[in-house]
Amino acid sequence: MRSTPHKAFVTSALAVAALAAALLPGSTASAAAQAACTPAQVVANGGFESGTSPWTQSSTSVITSRTGQSAHGGTSFAWLDGVGGTHTDTLSQSVTIPSGCSSATLTFWLHVDTAETTSSTAYDKLTAKIGSTTLATYSNLNKATGYVQKSFDVSAFAGQTVSLAFTGTEDSSLQTSFVLDDIALNTSGDTAPPADSTRTPAAPAYTVSLSSNTAGTVWTGHESATFTNASATALTEVYLRLWDNYHGTCSAPPITVTNVTGGTAGALSVACTALQIALPTPLAQGQSTTIGFDLGITVPSGADRFGHDGAFNMIGNALPVLAVKDGSGWHLDPYTNNGESFYSLAADFKVTLDHPTSLLVPATGTSTDTPGTSGRTVTTATASKVRDFAWAAGPFTKISGTSPGGVPVNIYSVSGISSSNAQSMLSTAKSAVDAHAGRFGAYPYGELDAVIDNNFWFGGMEYPGFVLDLVSTTALTHEIGHQWWYGIVGDDEYNSPWLDEAFTDYATDLAQGLSGTNCWNNVSWASSAEKITNSMAYWDAHSSRYSTVVYGYGKCALHDLRRLIGDSAMTTLLRNYAGAHWYGVSTTAEFKAAAQAATSTDLTSFWTTHRIDG
Repeated sequence: MRSTPHKAFVTSALAVAALAAALLPGSTASAAAQAACTPAQVVANGGFESGTSPWTQSSTSVITSRTGQSAHGGTSFAWLDGVGGTHTDTLSQSVTIPSGCSSATLTFWLHVDTAETTSSTAYDKLTAKIGSTTLATYSNLNKATGYVQKSFDVSAFAGQTVSLAFTGTEDSSLQTSFVLDDIALNTSGDTAPPADSTRTPAAPAYTVSLSSNTAGTVWTGHESATFTNASATALTEVYLRLWDNYHGTCSAPPITVTNVTGGTAGALSVACTALQIALPTPLAQGQSTTIGFDLGITVPSGADRFGHDGAFNMIGNALPVLAVKDGSGWHLDPYTNNGESFYSLAADFKVTLDHPTSLLVPATGTSTDTPGTSGRTVTTATASKVRDFAWAAGPFTKISGTSPGGVPVNIYSVSGISSSNAQSMLSTAKSAVDAHAGRFGAYPYGELDAVIDNNFWFGGMEYPGFVLDLVSTTALTHEIGHQWWYGIVGDDEYNSPWLDEAFTDYATDLAQGLSGTNCWNNVSWASSAEKITNSMAYWDAHSSRYSTVVYGYGKCALHDLRRLIGDSAMTTLLRNYAGAHWYGVSTTAEFKAAAQAATSTDLTSFWTTHRIDG
């Protein structure tokens, strides 16, 4: 999302390699020396939705769905303690971590709710252990209003069968509840993760019809989603992501879904950004179905990717989209305001927007306007193979042009943007879209719309065929680069943010004629745990480092890779890689494998010194 210019980083790739090696002693064994590793999630029933097996619990009330606490995902969770008297609860499961896996990561979601009022004394405690090793201890001092994800590297236990155990203890008074959910232990190595075909629900097609109030701040209507189960495992449920409920409260959500057809709505979860829809019958592999619902959208005040800046409405991530299920289960990650969480599969959209004629409505896809009822216009936007749909509504000033490569480009400016700045952004957009297309493949989305507002606190934000931006040549070139790295070549933005941000910043450098010279100036890793490939769970806890490492160090690593394998090989690698993942999903393991195949140089030490894991 953020695309502001970054500091330049060191004068030589050798300097960073030496420094990184010093900070991360030891090296990874070559792929040939390792045993084969099949990526797997080894915790069974980590969401507690399938009864209690194979968990061992100290009492039958630990794994529960009773009132008083809520699940992170689904309906069940593990509730340790909360008695308000001297008490101990335990929860454990035996897990086997395969040998030959270079990565094993334990994650779980924890909510601590307490009646203790102290800010200094840990009266009640929860201990997380694997084998005989204590991973962490939490207490009443870690109380929070919602769930927080915890993550631990447990790769040292590869090849072992160990107990994963949680023990909660309370003292004699004032309850503390330790609530656990969605426990997972993911292993990976040098083999590729499941292919795109195992991600489901596949081939979504969304049909939406909405009508706005006079100001464009409230939209109501209907949405339907048709999809196919691509997995060999029958689907009994799907989840809708109502991302923009982050911007409100569960008691007054900006996004409302009612009158569901084709399934039964369950409870909202993940801070009301996920809605479970139970299917009436299991959907077998290759079968398709449709769900429908009435939809309400209320745009809050604020110059945000979902918000209105005076009379100008930005409506990003407002349409509910299907969550992704793969070998790791349902991806129900939380919203992050520090970056993006928006992992979705390529889909077709047909969106009809009925609005006052005084409002211009730029949107994802190709739009046509027809007269509506008195004083109103109906904008119909169609888009094929896009991951999301966004639009804006307001009394914008619009200018248009066509890039030399034939892409129609529209610039929509809020009040206060000068005509010269708008023209400059039009020139930048036309140049950028052709530059990126020349390197990674032809732009496929028809027209390109850019909404320009200097009040955006976040710099810029990308959606397919539609971007929000400041008056900034670098920022707009970056956001247009996202049309390829996130839009066309998708990724799990929450768990692998570098795959779109680092690649887009690298593409921005190339489009601006920058070669990454002196890229690593003043490099400084904050800790041994800091890696280019860390997830947003890590970066939300270390937000001041997110831009520096993911954008800055990430693009510098790609410049280093180009210098190592050669300009021609790097150019071919990225173009072929984009083509191989066109409308699909990229993973770090797949990119590393493609890079290794593009050179005879062993890249093992390159990945280690640049802290690119996966």
